Amino acid sequence: MTAPRRDTRGIVDARGLLTQVRFRRRLPAAPLRPYVEHYWLIDWDLAEPYATHVVPHPSVNVVFQRYADRRGFGEVAGVGLELFSQKLVGRGRVCGVQFRPGGFRPFAPGRPVTDWTGRRLPLDAVFGSGERPGCRADRTEGSVGRAGWDAVRPEGDEGDAFRPDGCAVAHGVLEPADEDARVAALDAFLTPLLRGGPRVLEQAELAVRLADRIRRDRTIRRVAEFARDEGMSVRALQRLFAGYVGVSPKWVLLRHRVHEALERAASGAEADWAAVAAELGYSDQAHLIRDVTATVGVSPTAYGR
Repeated sequence: MTAPRRDTRGIVDARGLLTQVRFRRRLPAAPLRPYVEHYWLIDWDLAEPYATHVVPHPSVNVVFQRYADRRGFGEVAGVGLELFSQKLVGRGRVCGVQFRPGGFRPFAPGRPVTDWTGRRLPLDAVFGSGERPGCRADRTEGSVGRAGWDAVRPEGDEGDAFRPDGCAVAHGVLEPADEDARVAALDAFLTPLLRGGPRVLEQAELAVRLADRIRRDRTIRRVAEFARDEGMSVRALQRLFAGYVGVSPKWVLLRHRVHEALERAASGAEADWAAVAAELGYSDQAHLIRDVTATVGVSPTAYGR
C-alpha cells in the first residue's frame, strides 16, 4: 500500500462535510500497516455549528480530540453499531487511527475486541494506566460519559475524576501545527503498543484477510458458504471475528452491503433498487430497504435526496 484509500464510504453527505472541514488521510509507519488502515486528520474553524454523521466501518478507532479551548483527550472507540453523529462548533482538531477490521487485538491482546464494541473508553481503560504517560483530567464534553467510565472503574475507586486518559499523549498528537509531526506522534504512540505474541499476530492477520475479503468480494452471500470456502467451520469463523474484529462475520457482510447501497443512493443516478438488492445478495428489495432504513433512518431514495 503506497497511499491511503480515497473513498468517502460511510460518511453521510461527504461533499457537504468537505466544504466545512479540512480532512486528510495519512499512512502509518510501515510496521503498523498490516494492522492500521490509515490515520485520519480533521481540522475546522466554523462560524456556525455543523453536524456530521458517519455509518461506521467494522473497525476500532483511537481518537484524539480537541474542541475550542478545552484540553485535548484520547479515547478508544470500539466498532460502532449505530449511526455516529457529532456536532462541530467553533475551532477544533481530531487525529484518529482507523485500524483494519481484525487489526486492533495485537495492541490490546489481553481481551477480545467484542469487549470494546459499541463503547468509547479512555485510553488507559484499554491499554492500561502504566503503559502511557497521562494526567488526571476533569470530565470533558465529548469524552467518555459516566456510564462508560463506571463500567471500567477499578473496584473500590469512588473518585469522580478520570483515570489517566493519556492526555500527555493527546497533547503531543494534537498540538503540533506541522501535520508530519502529528503523524510521527501517532506512530510513536502506537509502535510500543504492538505487543501481541506470535499466536495473536497470526490470528489477527487471518482476521484482517478474511474481513478484507468480505469487503472486496461481492460474490460472498452467505457466512456458511464463506466459512466452507476458507476451510473453517462457521463456529470457528464466528469465534475469530468475536475475538479480533468485534462483530460477527454476518454483521460485517451486512454493513458493507449497506455502505454499497448508500454509495449508489448518493451517486445521484436513478437506481433500480430491486436489481441492486439482487446484486448485493438480498433475497428481495424490501430487505435492502429495511437494512438501510434501520442504519440511517430513511430509505435509500430519501437518503439520495
